[in-house]
Amino acid sequence: MNAASLSTSLQEAVPPLFVCSPAPQEGVRVRTPMLYPDGGVVDVFVLERNGRYIVTDFGDTLGWLGLQSVSQKRTQKQDALIKDVCLTLRIENQSDQLMLRDVSRGALGDSVLRVAQAAVRVSDLWFTLRSQAIQTTADEVDEWLRERAIDFKRDVSKQGRSTQEWKVDFETHSDGHTCFVFILATGTRGAVRRLTEHVVAGCVDLSHYRDRQSSLTFVSLFDDTQDVWQPKDFSLVEGVSDIARWSHPTEFESLLRAE
Repeated sequence: MNAASLSTSLQEAVPPLFVCSPAPQEGVRVRTPMLYPDGGVVDVFVLERNGRYIVTDFGDTLGWLGLQSVSQKRTQKQDALIKDVCLTLRIENQSDQLMLRDVSRGALGDSVLRVAQAAVRVSDLWFTLRSQAIQTTADEVDEWLRERAIDFKRDVSKQGRSTQEWKVDFETHSDGHTCFVFILATGTRGAVRRLTEHVVAGCVDLSHYRDRQSSLTFVSLFDDTQDVWQPKDFSLVEGVSDIARWSHPTEFESLLRAE
């Protein structure tokens, strides 16, 4: 069966939001409505082999995940989680391709869905990478605050006007002045927008704390030891909080002490 005929046949087997078309080189590309965490579209490919079929992501998912890490290497924990996803969805991880082999024509629709679901679940491990980056910076800030004898609480939960709970990375107290500190840390440019928008939303939703406590300020601490930030990222957050850079701890300390 040629790619055009296979594309037409496959289109009837997948949900309407899945779009099938001949791939540039071989087989059929299925453009799914599913997205990677940075908004990229999850594509699945179907190849014919001797009357049977291979369904694969061509390594896009694990390739994408690798680019989100500064070291571009997965940890043992991440590999274990990837293995769990594959076992749950009965997907193979063959040379970093999420795939199904020896698929019958009648099982193509289900196989495409399973590979796409695996891609989404594996790419969601990005959130563990993000948490690790923030956690590392937070540990450094924790030690730094102790060295300077600044009183603080870590990972404080605060309820916003919307009733949503927000995590404040540090709540500091110094000479009658209180700061809610939000840490922005990542090693990848793809995560920058999501981080800044999250902090902006949190500051806006928690603004009623400042309304009733004049000695309270919000501080967004950028871990600028990673060269991922642009002026527009600082400008976006600057409208709702004070800005500090981890590479300039003296300025950060001045904000905490309201000097």
